[in-house]
Amino acid sequence: MIDDFDDALALANGPLPPSGSHDGARARPVPPVPPGADPAGEDRAGPGTGPAAHPTTATANAAADADCALVSPAWDSARATAHRCVRPLPPRRLPIDLALGHTLAAPLAALTDLPAFDTSAMDGWAVAGPGPWRVTDATGALAGAPAVRPLTDGEAVPIATGARVPDGTTAVLRSEHGTVEEGRLRGTNPQPGADIRPRGQECRTGTELLPARTPLTPAALGLAAAAGYDQLPVRPRPRVEVLILGDELLFRGLPHDGRIRDALGPMTGPWLAALGAHVLVTRRLGDDADALHEAVSTSRADLIVTTGSTAAGPVDHLRAVLRRLGAHLLVSGVAVRPGHPMLLAELPGGRPLVGLPGNPLAAVSGLLTLAAPLLCALADRPVPAERRAALTDAVRGHPRDTRLVPVDSPEPGRARPLSYAGPAMLRGIAAAAALAVVPPGGVAAGDEVRLLDLPRA
Repeated sequence: MIDDFDDALALANGPLPPSGSHDGARARPVPPVPPGADPAGEDRAGPGTGPAAHPTTATANAAADADCALVSPAWDSARATAHRCVRPLPPRRLPIDLALGHTLAAPLAALTDLPAFDTSAMDGWAVAGPGPWRVTDATGALAGAPAVRPLTDGEAVPIATGARVPDGTTAVLRSEHGTVEEGRLRGTNPQPGADIRPRGQECRTGTELLPARTPLTPAALGLAAAAGYDQLPVRPRPRVEVLILGDELLFRGLPHDGRIRDALGPMTGPWLAALGAHVLVTRRLGDDADALHEAVSTSRADLIVTTGSTAAGPVDHLRAVLRRLGAHLLVSGVAVRPGHPMLLAELPGGRPLVGLPGNPLAAVSGLLTLAAPLLCALADRPVPAERRAALTDAVRGHPRDTRLVPVDSPEPGRARPLSYAGPAMLRGIAAAAALAVVPPGGVAAGDEVRLLDLPRA
């Protein structure tokens, strides 16, 4: 097992390292985190947050936690809660050229036969009966042009791919298989129906082409256009607002004076977009409780995603703000490493808020644990099918919690754990193809694990 990998994350039988440690540094051992507690190191992206909370904040957080429906649930339970806690967004109709990335709100039924008439599958000649044939029209049948006159046995006309086949045509002779001399076409007699696409070959009017809940890809939009649609009924992409919290964050230049670069601002919005969201804005609020309250209470997004401030440090205001707003905590911490302090709240009016921990890999854990199933539910999409692979190396487990471990795929059906996978690190996840779901207690080399595929641009 890779030392840096083990040292970076929770170990099965040893102390949990503080997740605020940086790339390349060995963390000092600390006592294991009690079940249900928020490890302060996992929540914030930089220094300045210890396990002791400000009394006012701690009181407010304790009051908010009293309303929890689920407190530190198992990882699978948290994902299930996120998927079932919202209803799909109301459907709307969009022009077909604006529907990319949205989800079909109703089955797509063909409005016409496809093809709508018999068409030529190749450039050549439309022929009637056996040859040789007399060419009756030098121009012939062109795609998009009116039909030429019907053919009788022994006649032929030039025809282009996609052109309507004249009545009386028995086959299309490909251009490379025939020659014309003095108005006579000679070539091997084609089989009846050769290179003709008959009307309705692909579908008949009323045929269901795509079921409801299908994501609208470029190919799906092309099919819809061919089937006669100008507009489509869709579930819109959920609108998301991202709020970056933390006074310790720098947005340009090198780290200095105890401040660090914001890694979540550049990452969170694009990651949510890859999961199917329409990201309205990414706002940087620092550690200002009033600004956070105003941003959450005035947002028009379908989902709000915050980064940092999910624990109980002296400037972790999120839980107190949620309490002030009258929000209901659905998930308050999850039994997963990294990302334990993530949360899910229902705001007044029913809109969800996902609170991501402030460390980068812990935030990714929160995105895939809570935000991904929420976005699927809002867009009325099924949760992606589960994929499994055998691990190339053993992975130690946390005694109680699920672990999400970055892995790559050296070969089909195999997953290799990666180094630099501590909660504050991005090197592992940047090289990963998926996160392996490691159950409490760990897994041996060769054991199969579930994989969470990572979105790709």
